[in-house]
Amino acid sequence: MHDQFDLLGIKGPLVAAGLAGGVLRALSRHRYKLREMVASPICGALAAAYLTLPVVSYFKATGLPIPDPADDTTTLAATFLIGVSAMWISDILFEVIVRRFKAAAREE
Repeated sequence: MHDQFDLLGIKGPLVAAGLAGGVLRALSRHRYKLREMVASPICGALAAAYLTLPVVSYFKATGLPIPDPADDTTTLAATFLIGVSAMWISDILFEVIVRRFKAAAREE
């Protein structure tokens, strides 16, 4: 599995941290829809895998007060937060899209 992640340019621990954020989000919701259970964690894991290193590098370049960016704990914490945020954003986007399709179907 590690080789497949390397082929895609994804670091395994970042995906794991992103999926951990998915579990947290899933536990914080009372109602579950199939699209939320499937699509949101995938969006969160992909966002965490591909956005973490650029975000940490940006924070380092701008001089924002963050713990040592070379420390794995800082990177994994950023991964977790990016993954959770991406899932909440994807939930909102999916809800907006579903509402628009329902409204368009009612008009026909």
